[in-house]
Amino acid sequence: MADEYMNPGINPKENANTPNVTGRFEKILKVFIIVAAFVLAAELIWILGVSPFKPLARIDITGLDRIGRGSISREELYAMAGISPGTSYFSVNSRSMERALMNYSFFESVRVYKHFPDRIHIFLEGRRAVATAFALIDGVTVPVLLDSQGVIFGIGHSGSNGAYSLPVLSGLTIEDPFLGMRLQDDPFFGLRIEAILIPLFRELEEIHFSSPELLAAVSEISIDLRAWDGYDLVIYPMHRRIRVRLSELNEDILRYTLLMVDVLASDVDGFREGEIDSLDFRSGIASFIPRPREASFE
Repeated sequence: MADEYMNPGINPKENANTPNVTGRFEKILKVFIIVAAFVLAAELIWILGVSPFKPLARIDITGLDRIGRGSISREELYAMAGISPGTSYFSVNSRSMERALMNYSFFESVRVYKHFPDRIHIFLEGRRAVATAFALIDGVTVPVLLDSQGVIFGIGHSGSNGAYSLPVLSGLTIEDPFLGMRLQDDPFFGLRIEAILIPLFRELEEIHFSSPELLAAVSEISIDLRAWDGYDLVIYPMHRRIRVRLSELNEDILRYTLLMVDVLASDVDGFREGEIDSLDFRSGIASFIPRPREASFE
């Protein structure tokens, strides 16, 4: 009769084993939590206390392949920046590294970023030649490269950084140049760098990027200072005897003047190329000046 009052759906043996199963699960969970906490603590110790003091695991460099004046190897760049095999994340001073690299004239801008815990990224922007010029060093004439800011970053390397396709800038007096030298005002000749050369260099830079073939068609740009104030530009087209006199320079003007030179190089109104001295665009209306005829003594 006692069995009739017992719940037929409950097994007393199963009830007895349930606490054991729960206890084993709790022990496994505790062990897992302890192990995970230990691994996490070890990882944090490694990341926060070890990796930043170990040699850098990765150094990324952007722009090195675009630096002019020939190629600079990563090893040479490391030496410039003061990076040694033992350099670590915490030993890197971004600003000091930027200043060290900016001491070299062929870098226009440098940015160094640190990525915790063991990586740095160096962004380089090289100077780009917009014109070549000639300077005197101990009485010897040497070519120099000029960027859009009037900085000399190449001496005796007229063929580097695409300089063969750039015009020669004449009418300047440059003596004893050095790498990183910035052209200064010349009070004797009345040459104001900020007012004359910098705008001209910037226009040359824009033309170089948008239409480099136009600059490749010009052999020389001469700065002709006026007697009282201002200046004119005299353009010497490549393979042509006709000069072009301008009061300003931009891509549209240069394209139009070169087209006019090509037209006048053919027989126009009885004139041949050798009989035309120059084109004058200073008034906004093109006019050509005949070449003076040699006097005849017959």
